[in-house]
Amino acid sequence: MSTPPPIPAGTPGSHGIRGDGVTPSLEELLALRAVVLARGQARRGRHGVSGHALSPLRGRGMEYAESREYVAGDDARHIDWRLTARTGRAHTKLFQAERERLSLIVADTAPAMYFGTRVRFKSVQAARAGAIAAWAAVRDGDRIAALRGSAREAPIAPASGARGALRVLDALVRWYARPPEEDAGLGIALDHAQRLLRPGSRLVVLADPGSVAMIPIQRWTALAHHHEVIVLLLTDPLESSPPRAALPFQADAHRVDVDLSVATQRQAWRNEFARPVELALAQLPARGVRAQPLSTDAASESWLPLLGRNPPLVA
Repeated sequence: MSTPPPIPAGTPGSHGIRGDGVTPSLEELLALRAVVLARGQARRGRHGVSGHALSPLRGRGMEYAESREYVAGDDARHIDWRLTARTGRAHTKLFQAERERLSLIVADTAPAMYFGTRVRFKSVQAARAGAIAAWAAVRDGDRIAALRGSAREAPIAPASGARGALRVLDALVRWYARPPEEDAGLGIALDHAQRLLRPGSRLVVLADPGSVAMIPIQRWTALAHHHEVIVLLLTDPLESSPPRAALPFQADAHRVDVDLSVATQRQAWRNEFARPVELALAQLPARGVRAQPLSTDAASESWLPLLGRNPPLVA
């Protein structure tokens, strides 16, 4: 595993925030609040962030209020089937808008995240991007929650304001300081997410492209139908543009040499690292998901323009 150098003052996107690039610190994640506030707030209309909704079910979340007898013109999708069966008369559910949207951060803790050759590890960049998402949620008046793929660790419960952001930042520092003893995978994390999300939530996924490639595309389609979904693909320059040379790697107690001057090994490298990124960028936007690579040497807030922007839909 290669250790990146400390972030020098004046590095693009560093904003004078120092870190060793290997483990995230609470201090640097706290300081990123100023970066978000400097970007301003997304414009909002009557129904949330401005722009055309991708589905009539998207937008600000709705909470159940009560049921009443069905009348002509009511939405058939909102029929209260239990009350209808109990009374013998058709009833429909009434909803009221939630006062606060939920912003949920899903952190991939796969072993591939704890690696980097430029500026910082992918894990540190993920923690910083997660902090940006948390401070954007505070700015937008959302409740904030976070989770990872774990069979034992409960999600960070939703909370508003700086208190909610601090809980999430503390978890990001802990999760990305070192690989957790058990990682159940991004699929399990998305299972947990579906139990927390309400219609109109914002979902920000911080993941290795290889983890994203293992998720069936239909799952992303279903999530994007009801929520604002952003997937940040954590990458490193060595993965996307490797040299044509023999590279030594240390895997546990074993040394592995990969000769990237050989065409077959270079193609295998591309299939392992570049291909998942290309597939995600080709497939996810067509399903209503906003996806963007985030390299270890990029500004951690460079993905912020994705917030509140609808991706193009492809028939």
